[in-house]
Amino acid sequence: MVTTKRYHLAQRPEGVPDDDTFDLREVDLDDPAGGEALVKIRYLSVDPYMRGRMDAGESYADPWAVGDPLRGAAVGEVVDEASTEFDAGDTVVGNMAWAEYHLADAADLQRIETGALPVSTALGVVGMPGRTAYFGTREVLEPRAGDTVVVSAAAGAVGSVVGQLAKLQGATVVGFAGSDEKCEVVEDEFGFDACINYEATDDYVAVLADAAPEGVDGYFDNVGGPITDAVFTHLNVDARVAVCGQIALYNAEETPTGPRKLGKLIETRARVQGLLVGDFAPRFEQATADLAEWVAAGDIQFRETVTEGLENAPDAFLGLFEGENVGKQVVKVGE
Repeated sequence: MVTTKRYHLAQRPEGVPDDDTFDLREVDLDDPAGGEALVKIRYLSVDPYMRGRMDAGESYADPWAVGDPLRGAAVGEVVDEASTEFDAGDTVVGNMAWAEYHLADAADLQRIETGALPVSTALGVVGMPGRTAYFGTREVLEPRAGDTVVVSAAAGAVGSVVGQLAKLQGATVVGFAGSDEKCEVVEDEFGFDACINYEATDDYVAVLADAAPEGVDGYFDNVGGPITDAVFTHLNVDARVAVCGQIALYNAEETPTGPRKLGKLIETRARVQGLLVGDFAPRFEQATADLAEWVAAGDIQFRETVTEGLENAPDAFLGLFEGENVGKQVVKVGE
């Protein structure tokens, strides 16, 4: 038996979550039974979609009940197993609790080898965010040479990869990010042609007209809200829009009335498509292999923001909504 610290949902938040949302408990885990493995967690992922799971309403991810452990993608080491699929010492990724240790069904885990890359990249550039960018760009945006592609949250784990994949297809890429420092990373490290600091202006329509004078052929939407409204006014005929996230609205207690920009779709015959990476699960292996190859070749750059200590996981999560991370936000739980 192992005793572990583990976060639970203490209560449903109203608006922005706070310290009262999270309950850190000590719990005992049984020894692994048949088909189970005990995993010592090294890194856990915090992601914006988790905010929706804290509410009782319907979403694309099932809500947590009050008192449930908080869960997400995590990387760890098998330390005890009663499964023929894994050996002690194997590095695995799976959906696990925000905890030091997790007792998992072996069927829910996947053995990983990241080579020269940090194991944390299995939660980022070669994990779920990278695969989201891969399929969202290649299957929905379908960028072509000469296109102009706009990416919101361009300094984030998904947006940064989207822009680089579009560049590999010959597109001109414009990003939105929340500071001059982030825009510098977006342009200098991720290779975007331009980046707009959305905190420095209220007139997104005008600044986008300067950055994308030929209009917008593809838009990868991680944010929603007024940035998306502005991009819609610049859509070209036959533009493609991938709706991946709406982080500007996740903490809203009442969803603003809308949308009111859909008339532009009549004029442009643009296509707007929602994106859930799980729909592409049968092709994950190929996406991961391609992404790893591009990273190894230097065609895709990545950043990670690493928060030390399980006790700081709530702060890392809440920081996502303040734009504190560059690249993938992970929490380092143990060596």
